[in-house]
Amino acid sequence: MALHKILVFSVFFTLVYGEQFPSSKNVKTELKTYIVHVNKLDTSTDPSLSDDTKSYHESFLPVSTTTTDSSAENRQLIYSYQNAISGFSARLTAEEVEAMKAKDGFISARPERTYRRFTTHSPNFLGLHPETGLWKQSSFGKGVIIGVLDTGIFPTHPSFSGAGLPPPPAKWKGKCEFEAAKCNNKLTGARSFNLAANASQQTPLDDDGHGTHTASTAAGAFVKNASVFGNAYGTAVGIAPLAHLAIYKVCFGPDCPESDILAGLDAAIEDGVDVLSISLGEDSMPFFNDNIAIGSFAAVQKGIFVSCAGGNSGPTEQTITNEAPWILTVGASTIDRSIRATAKLGDGQEFDGESVFQPKDFPPTPLPLVYAGADGNEDSAFCANGSLAGADVRGKVVLCDRGGGVARVDKGAEVKNAGGAAMILANDQANAFSTSADAHLLPATHVSYAAGLKTKAYINSTTMPTATILFKGTVIGDSLAPIVASFSSRGPSMATPGILKPDIIGPGVNILAAWPVPLDTNTNTKLTFNVESGTSMACPHLSGMAALLKSAHPYWSPAAIKSAIMTTANLVNLKGTAIVDQTLTAADLFATGAGHANPSRANDPGLVYDIATDDYIPYLCGLGYSDQQVSTIAHKSVHCTSEIGEGQLNYPTFSVELGSSQSFTRTVTNVGAAASYYSVKIVAPQGVSVSVQPARLQFTKLNEKASYAVTFSRSGNNTSSFSQGYLKWVSSKYTVRSVVSVKFI
Repeated sequence: MALHKILVFSVFFTLVYGEQFPSSKNVKTELKTYIVHVNKLDTSTDPSLSDDTKSYHESFLPVSTTTTDSSAENRQLIYSYQNAISGFSARLTAEEVEAMKAKDGFISARPERTYRRFTTHSPNFLGLHPETGLWKQSSFGKGVIIGVLDTGIFPTHPSFSGAGLPPPPAKWKGKCEFEAAKCNNKLTGARSFNLAANASQQTPLDDDGHGTHTASTAAGAFVKNASVFGNAYGTAVGIAPLAHLAIYKVCFGPDCPESDILAGLDAAIEDGVDVLSISLGEDSMPFFNDNIAIGSFAAVQKGIFVSCAGGNSGPTEQTITNEAPWILTVGASTIDRSIRATAKLGDGQEFDGESVFQPKDFPPTPLPLVYAGADGNEDSAFCANGSLAGADVRGKVVLCDRGGGVARVDKGAEVKNAGGAAMILANDQANAFSTSADAHLLPATHVSYAAGLKTKAYINSTTMPTATILFKGTVIGDSLAPIVASFSSRGPSMATPGILKPDIIGPGVNILAAWPVPLDTNTNTKLTFNVESGTSMACPHLSGMAALLKSAHPYWSPAAIKSAIMTTANLVNLKGTAIVDQTLTAADLFATGAGHANPSRANDPGLVYDIATDDYIPYLCGLGYSDQQVSTIAHKSVHCTSEIGEGQLNYPTFSVELGSSQSFTRTVTNVGAAASYYSVKIVAPQGVSVSVQPARLQFTKLNEKASYAVTFSRSGNNTSSFSQGYLKWVSSKYTVRSVVSVKFI
């Protein structure tokens, strides 16, 4: 999962920085960064009021904090947000926040959180080809601006060349904080927001790699002869190669402070992006406390599509994040390419694994094989730093267990430092199947949990176990692909169980994309690429796909684009059988959502389930949120005079809690053939009876709407707690599928 450790990409939220300053009583009082929500400035009753949002926000601060000192240590008002939320971030004491609550217009304040960061072949795997289909029909995403909130960008990488691209559209208002020569018609904007992180680096330069990788995945230019150590060789290209990129650096090292993220969101909305790609996340929480959800709602109100990584805490259930229904929540899956390294044991058993480091001179002759944890020491089993000092591993192949808080590459470094000749890295049970092609520091392979168990059994069966590693290079053609990545977070959603999450899965395992610096320091080349895994990698695939659809259908709403992606997704793999998960059994809908993205079909979906932003308000009221909480999300004053259940939102999928029966209404909009009719086909979840009225929908023109009612009823005893199926509307040309998950209560 690499950076994605990112959940993908690492994670763990801490309340932010306690710094101290002298109070008037000459005692030390703790300062924290708070996100403060306030009512919008209202000038309607008194035109003499200045419509200066920043001054209004400063009026909430204690007089002692409105300092003119610009140093980071003394700056109390950090950001005054204009778009993402109605409010600001500031460094305050708990006492100052308590005093602020008495001020008219105050809504809420809480300490900010620190968020986690959760290709040469994947466009082809998704069915994107230069001469046909969606790439051609969308002009490769031409004219669309993708905003990426991440660790910044390495602007001189060839993936961000502006050669042959037109200038961004006239609406673009962003700016470039690099020297002018480093931005171009591809990289149209790059900004850095580091006031909360208090980072010394001022420019949006990526010193991590994560942001460069995600940006190039979404919209990297065509770059020939890309590879990593000669593997995954080919032409690297993003999903929307003619789209423009706007970069917002909000992460500095592992830290992505919430107030910096909000500042990036705020700027992206103001700058005029069309798509937002956010491979960052936090634990599930109510939407009125989730500032990515609140800021994304503001973006959707402006017609901006928002794609977010779903998290890397799988395969545990109820770990999905970024769950708001106006966000496309993306899980991760494999592609049909592996960079194969096969562990061959002395008894002839072979286990295919992966490694991007493939030494050509590693001898096929078997070497002594040992298990690092044979002494029962857990640190040794995980090959933790220093754990193999003094161990008898010199010249041997060492079997290490995944996990223990030790990075995969660091395990290999420990084996190498202890004199080991090679490493077999075996998955833990939680991550049983998914393997990563890492740039190891010695000959190595990453194998499955089952392979690890069999290797340990072999070691225990003989007095002289041996093994070697056979490096086979890039292999294309896994018929089981796509497989849901074991690390990909699963539903059901905790914040909104009546909405099925994730929405979709896309390529997120061993994705080759741009990287700031060469992995091989002996290589004098500008063609620097790296292979990474995580939902952070899957998210920009869908961001790029949304950009293609936006280019092909400029007047589709974010919800219409989302519906097109979801109702045309695949539920089968290349073999034509059900998509499987890390156990190699059929994956459930809490792993796949609507299925695996299919860009070409999404471009012509036939029907879409559209949702206006005001349609979310009765849904939010139905969640039991107060008027004030809904107003905070909706960015306007709301009184909950009407509400609907979660299942009544016009969503493209169904997540049903079923006692005896439940009925829902959906409305579809015709975006296919003008004169057409559709008949319903049902694959009912086991133990459930499904009826739809009417059973036929007829259209006479484009953009015509039609509604139907669907009733789910129990049809007998069911021993499992969940069941799943789908309903689909079928015409002579189109199939529009809505998957159905049922929880029995």
